Amino acid sequence: MTSPSARQILNDVFGYSAFRGEQQAIVEHMVAGGDALVLMPTGAGKSLCYQIPALLRPGAGIVVSPLIALMQDQVDALCQLGVKAAFLNSSINADAAREVQGRLLRGELDLLYVAPERLLMPSFLALLDQIHSNAPFPFPTLPPEGEGHSFPLPSGEGLREGDNLGIALFAIDEAHCVSQWGHDFRPEYRALTVLHERFPAVPRIALTATADTPTRGEIVERLALEQARQFVSSFDRPNIRYRVTQKNNARNQLQAFLEAEHPNDAGIVYCLSRKKVDETAAWLKEHGWDALPYHAGMDAATRSKNQSRFLREEGVVMVATVAFGMGIDKPNVRFVAHLDLPKSMEGYYQETGRAGRDGLPANAWLAYGLGDVVSMRQMIDNGDAPEERKRLERQKLDALLGYCESTTCRHQTVLRYFGEEHPGNCDECDNCLEPVDTWDATLAAQMALSCVYRTGQRFGAGHLSDVLIGKATERVEKFNHQRLSTFGIGKEISAAQWSSVYRQLVASGILESDIEAYGGLKLTEVARPILRGEQSVWLRRDADPVKRKAQRAERTAKSREPFAGANDDPLWLALKAKRTELAREQGVPPYVIFHDSTLLEILSQRPTTLDELARVSGVGQAKLARYGESFLGVLKDVAHFDK
Repeated sequence: MTSPSARQILNDVFGYSAFRGEQQAIVEHMVAGGDALVLMPTGAGKSLCYQIPALLRPGAGIVVSPLIALMQDQVDALCQLGVKAAFLNSSINADAAREVQGRLLRGELDLLYVAPERLLMPSFLALLDQIHSNAPFPFPTLPPEGEGHSFPLPSGEGLREGDNLGIALFAIDEAHCVSQWGHDFRPEYRALTVLHERFPAVPRIALTATADTPTRGEIVERLALEQARQFVSSFDRPNIRYRVTQKNNARNQLQAFLEAEHPNDAGIVYCLSRKKVDETAAWLKEHGWDALPYHAGMDAATRSKNQSRFLREEGVVMVATVAFGMGIDKPNVRFVAHLDLPKSMEGYYQETGRAGRDGLPANAWLAYGLGDVVSMRQMIDNGDAPEERKRLERQKLDALLGYCESTTCRHQTVLRYFGEEHPGNCDECDNCLEPVDTWDATLAAQMALSCVYRTGQRFGAGHLSDVLIGKATERVEKFNHQRLSTFGIGKEISAAQWSSVYRQLVASGILESDIEAYGGLKLTEVARPILRGEQSVWLRRDADPVKRKAQRAERTAKSREPFAGANDDPLWLALKAKRTELAREQGVPPYVIFHDSTLLEILSQRPTTLDELARVSGVGQAKLARYGESFLGVLKDVAHFDK
């Protein structure tokens, strides 16, 4: 049974009337002093799982985060709620750092966010030793009801200054950074076992939104969490609509997607290379989009400025490599688009999970083609990683290719990868909304494979398609391929469909790209039984461009846009304007004032008193006191104008 004080904090501080999913069980476990490993999708409320126990237990909660640039926003959001929070990292000067450490020593902080590099400094560990040894309460004993908080409860009671000494808990956010197999690997994370060794009585909670079974095992081993209770929530993000489209001038496809579904929304566009990031951002800007680039090759000041604009302004599109995004707290990212194939299902799930953190409808859009398959396999094979690592990366890529070519529910495919069952028929992916045709492609596959063999296993799909449809190009005639028995045998199939056949044969491992032959396709052992007629081949039939355009228009007419009907509502615009005004006054992102979901509820309920406003989800006591009259004033002004 959750203690009344936990519910009180949830409601009065954070503005929520009930816990979601596993939150209640995790809070109870942490308050009682237990260790925990929490796997929970982005936007499911992981932070509450350590923030509420930190406020209930004596001392300050120490949160380890790898993201220096985002700590400020996390701390800003807590301060808006009346929670005493601060951060320590290399972005602040020595005087500011001393001030924060002084507040920690005096027991004036509820939560302290710290970079792993700073936490591991001998001087900081010595500071933790000092406050831990001076803790006024024995762990894990809880203080009496109403005590242990450095913010005033509604009753007005609270601890005196200096009483909140000690360490309440350690929270290790983005715990998957401990895995050497992940692209977010941070070597400092492997040294965080020092927390258990040095402070064995202080509970620890490790949290991540992305961890397959091997990564989960690595987190447990490297952070010495063998005795920790594991809380694994569903990985499903039902508010995200997954869509995979075959590349055909990807930039124009992206623009059509944005114009149709996200003309004024914030979103992220991922590209594989820094050069493509710069070029795509410039192209979008030329075409009227407020687009910014972000990658590791930019100077730190420009990266920081662009990230700040994305977080604090409305409608900004960030074009980025995977260097951008881990830990992004912006809740109203309405879409994540990929112009290149990600490296793995884990990466794809993590990146698409940055959309729709507020639970409102969002889109995950991926443009994918044969060139992506070839280039990704070449990157793996040409890399410097040991063969064991390359083998694992190939397996991960194959799983992602299987997802791209799947004809079944995409939510089901994603969850199956993470060991979770889904009934399918989600009505929130392209395959469920527009069921894919499949066809017996055995004969076509035999033609395609025979053409690869007879041309010497050194040409790409474009040239092979020309041979099959009987197109006597200059290159075909240069190599006398018009004399081959396979020349023109595939005239009944279009060049676009042959391209699809080759893409799917490569994705299935029947063909592979030969690096030494400049990406030419060659047969694998899997091709042998197909050529012998011992194995049939079924492929998906890609919709033609005209059909796709009609389907897109129909989808747009049935928009899931969360603000459908609201964007032109004077009250909605006035509420957003007031939020932006208050955010600029304080130098914080608008969502720190109120999430879009909270504004939509205000728009729907139209409260007229503070008591009514307090019942809106996301309006806690501190925000009610600070902003209640301002937003009620907006409601009154618009109502008066409407009359």
